[in-house]
Amino acid sequence: MTDPDDNRSGDVRAAAREKARQLRTSQQRKDRRRKALLSGGIVIGVLAIAAIVAVVIVSAIRPTVPGPKNMASDGVVIGAGLKVKATPALAADAKPVTSTPDPSASSAVDIRIYADYLCKLCGQFQRTNLDQLEPLVKDGAVTVAMHPVAIYTSHSAGTRYSLRAANAAACVANYSPDAFWAFNQSLFEKQPAEGGPGLTDQQLKDRVAGAKATNLSDIDSCIDDGRFKTWVGAASDRALNGPIPNSDVRQMRNALLVLVNGKPYTGSLTSADDFKAFVLQAQGEEYSSTGTPTPTPTPTAG
Repeated sequence: MTDPDDNRSGDVRAAAREKARQLRTSQQRKDRRRKALLSGGIVIGVLAIAAIVAVVIVSAIRPTVPGPKNMASDGVVIGAGLKVKATPALAADAKPVTSTPDPSASSAVDIRIYADYLCKLCGQFQRTNLDQLEPLVKDGAVTVAMHPVAIYTSHSAGTRYSLRAANAAACVANYSPDAFWAFNQSLFEKQPAEGGPGLTDQQLKDRVAGAKATNLSDIDSCIDDGRFKTWVGAASDRALNGPIPNSDVRQMRNALLVLVNGKPYTGSLTSADDFKAFVLQAQGEEYSSTGTPTPTPTPTAG
């Protein structure tokens, strides 16, 4: 006769074995899930790293666009008749070619203006002086090199106006250079305020048309696709890092730099007489250095 205690002991052992089997099965399932998640995480991590590396590589090898025509010096050189000195487009990453005054000109006064289109002080200087400079440039008495820079790009409520405006100026220089003077002047005559959004791309196009530029469709598409933004950034960096060619100035320290025969103008930005006196002084020094009698200008008091 079977002992009931033996049956109970067998049942307990069987139950224990079944419980142990279930625990092993559960643990094996957990281990498999953990391995799967770990493997998946490694794969995802590897893919993420690969994606980052790919972006870095693509960014590194992405070619920069050539610079605009007629801006080989990083600026537009404007001379007699408000005509722009023609230069070829520089290849991507090529070094700019420093402009030199025209030795055949009746005067060797060379004015170079580095300016940001959003900069309030830049606007004050240009509105004060462009009108009196225009006849001098037309007559060939001086040459003016305009260097658009984008230093206040982050000061326009997220629209990057400085960069877009400088790109538009480069587009005009490239496709309709003889409209550059008028377009440049229009951006300062009705200049948007610092900290505001600046002009829209359409408003920039309207200013281009108002400057009587030709090849409007090419300029419009150039503005739309930001064709020369990379170049604008590089040219701005060159001005900020220096040195400034044909001068003793090491680098730009703010959004406006005006050079007359290589010497920085530090006078009033709102006095046309002060700047005129500075130009005449530079002209007199140039005449003196070439053996020509030095004129004795008497600038009008401001």
